[in-house]
Amino acid sequence: MIYPIGIQTFEKIVKDGFVYVDKTDLIYSLVTQGQIYFLSRPRRFGKSLLLSTLRAYFEGKKELFAGLKIDALEHDWHVHRVFHFDFNGVDFTMPGALHLKIEGYLYDWEEEFGISSGVDTNLGSRFNRILQAAAEQTGRGAVVLVDEYDKPLLDVLEKDPELLEQNREILKAFYSVFKLADASLRFVFLTGVTKFSQVSVFSGFNQPKDISMFDKYEALCGITEEELHTQFAEPIREMAASEGCTEEEMRQRLKRHYDGYHFSKEMTDIYNPFSVLNAFDSQDIRDFWFASGTPTYLIRLMNHFHEGIDQLSGMYYSQDEFVNYKADTEYPLPMIYQSGYLTIKDYDKRRKTFLLDFPNNEVKNGFLTLVASNYLKIKENVSNLAQDLAFALEDGELDSFRQMLTSFLASIPYTMRRKESEPERERYFQYTFYLLLRLMSVYTVLVEKEQSEGRVDGIVETPQCVYIFEFKLDGTAAEALKQIEAKGYAREYEAGARQVVKVGVSFSSQTGTIEEWEVWK
Repeated sequence: MIYPIGIQTFEKIVKDGFVYVDKTDLIYSLVTQGQIYFLSRPRRFGKSLLLSTLRAYFEGKKELFAGLKIDALEHDWHVHRVFHFDFNGVDFTMPGALHLKIEGYLYDWEEEFGISSGVDTNLGSRFNRILQAAAEQTGRGAVVLVDEYDKPLLDVLEKDPELLEQNREILKAFYSVFKLADASLRFVFLTGVTKFSQVSVFSGFNQPKDISMFDKYEALCGITEEELHTQFAEPIREMAASEGCTEEEMRQRLKRHYDGYHFSKEMTDIYNPFSVLNAFDSQDIRDFWFASGTPTYLIRLMNHFHEGIDQLSGMYYSQDEFVNYKADTEYPLPMIYQSGYLTIKDYDKRRKTFLLDFPNNEVKNGFLTLVASNYLKIKENVSNLAQDLAFALEDGELDSFRQMLTSFLASIPYTMRRKESEPERERYFQYTFYLLLRLMSVYTVLVEKEQSEGRVDGIVETPQCVYIFEFKLDGTAAEALKQIEAKGYAREYEAGARQVVKVGVSFSSQTGTIEEWEVWK
C-alpha cells in the first residue's frame, strides 16, 4: 500500500494509486439532499480531502470515481463552476491578512469572468457578481467550498480581541453573499474546527445545516473500525509480525492509541486517519497527530478558566454545552471538544446527555502533559515521570514511588504552590495528582471516583494490586488511612484476587511536598 501522507488532493490520490477509504456514498447523499452544509471536525481529520473530493464530483470528473460507491449511484455528472476558498497556510495574526486573502481570490475570478470591481470595496457584493456570472455562463448553479472557515478567528482567539472582531466582521459580511446569491448557488460546504456562536459569522445568511453530530455522517471523515480491519488487514499483519505479537494484539494497540472518537449518539468508532496512516507508513505506534501541532489557543483559554481539565473531562453534558463556542465566556469545553482533545464516550438516552472524555492514549498523554507543564511551570517531562511512577507501582516498589513523587513536588516553583486560601492550596495538590494519575495510562486509573459513601482521591489498578490513595493537606497520613477504612473505599475490591494496598499521604503547604506516608496492606 502507498499511504497519502500529507496529500489532500483527491485527484492525485486516485491517479497515483494511493490508498483511499471510500466515502463517496455519503458524499452522494450530501449533494442530493441539501444545499448549504457545515461540518466541524478536528484538524488533520480529512476535511480538506473531503472538499477536494466534492470539487472533483461537481467538476464532473467521472473517470476519477470509477469503481467507487458513487459510480453506481450517480448517472448525470453535471459540470458546475466550483469556487474553493482555503484558509490554511495563512498567518491571520497579521492585520489585513484576511482581507488580502479573500481579495486575491476575487481578483482572479473577476479577471476570469471579465468583471470590473470598480470602486466597490464590499467583498460580499463582488463575490455575488462572480457567482451570478458563473451561473449565467454555465447554466447551472455555482458551488462554493470553504476549507477551515474559522482559522482567521482561531489564529487571534484570546490573543488579539481587536483583530478578532475585525476578522469576524469581514467574514460575516463576506458570507452574507450566500443569502444574496441563493438563486446562483447549487451547493455550499464549509468546514472548520469550531462552531462559533456569539462570534456569529453566519448571521448574515441562512444558517447552514450543521451535520457535525448527524448519525448518518458520523463516519464522513476518519476511519471506522470496520474499515480499519478490512481495508488495512495487510499492514496490521506486517506490524504484528514486526512487533512479535498477534494480529489481535496489534489491533488492540492501535485501538488504544488512535481509536475512541465518536461524533454522534450512534457511537461509531472513528480512528484518527492522520495517525493511523502514519503508523502504517512508519510501522510504528507514535503520537503523530498530537506532535503535528500545539493547541496554543486552548492553553490560552485554559489559563483564563478558573478550574482545570479535571473539572471538564469524564462528565455528562447536554449537547448545547459543548457544541457552540461563545467567545464572550471563559468556558473552554466547546473548543476542547471540537478541537479533538475530548470526545463523546457515552450517550444517556434517558437524560439526553453525552459523556465527554479523552478519545485515546495519544491525545490524553499529549494534552495532559502540555496542561501539566503549563500549569506547574516546569520543564521536566511529566509524561516520563508518570510512566516511571506506573512501573514502580507495577513492581510493588512503593518506596521508589514515594521518592520520585517527593522529588517531583519539591521541584515545582514555590510561586506555583503559594495560594491565598486553604481551599486553593488543597485544590493545587488535588489537581497536580489528578494530572499525574491520569498520565499513568498503562493501567486503569480512577481519579475522584464516586462511591456510596464518598469520593476516593485516587485508585490505580495493576495486574497484581489495587492501590487506593487518600490525600490530606496539612493533616496526617493516619487520618487519610482512617478515611479509607471509615468510608469503605476498598470494599468493592476485597473479594477479588488482587492485593489491596491502602496509601495515606499528607502534604505540607509550607514545603510543598510529602510530609507523611503510610501504607496498609
